Amino acid sequence: MKKVVVLDYGSGNVRSAVRALERVGAAVALTADPRAVAEADGLVVPGVGAFAAVMAALEAVRGPMMIERRLAGGRPVLGICVGLQVMFTAGHEHGTLTPGLGQWPGDVVRLDAPVIPHMGWSEVRPSAGSRLFHGVEDERFYFVHSYGVIADPAAGMSGPLRSPRVTWAHHGVDFVAAVENGALSATQFHPEKSGDAGAHLLANWIETL
Repeated sequence: MKKVVVLDYGSGNVRSAVRALERVGAAVALTADPRAVAEADGLVVPGVGAFAAVMAALEAVRGPMMIERRLAGGRPVLGICVGLQVMFTAGHEHGTLTPGLGQWPGDVVRLDAPVIPHMGWSEVRPSAGSRLFHGVEDERFYFVHSYGVIADPAAGMSGPLRSPRVTWAHHGVDFVAAVENGALSATQFHPEKSGDAGAHLLANWIETL
């Protein structure tokens, strides 16, 4: 049984992520203990709310350092919702620019859409060869967000080891729905709230650990 830590830094409603991971066969701990984070087979970084607030809360538990150390060692990390957004260069909210973790190039911006927030079930367009979406390429997933990444992170990367697979969705504009890049994967939607399709995706991730 794979051991997964859901990073406990004060993000709301993480219990649903814990339960969803347990349902697909993981042994899950909700903690910010550095040793547990380092030793887990997989780390999940959840996130709801404002980009700046999530970054501040992560920094309060030394989350950026723990995430960076895992990725430097090729240890899997999965970001969810704002947990995807903070992996990018920066977030723009309410006229404020907040630096992110900088794992991928690109800024998080307000979606240009008739209705904000984007809330509900939407189709996605997975990258060819996606491991996360294997078997659920044509399913819908549950989104709740007003901000996203609209620039292609793959376009800002070079080199043989930096070739992320990018999955897209549409709400007013095309935006990044998921990224898979070596040890680091992330989804803008909530797999733990996406029914059988989300459970299948989480099981796919567990299989990569």
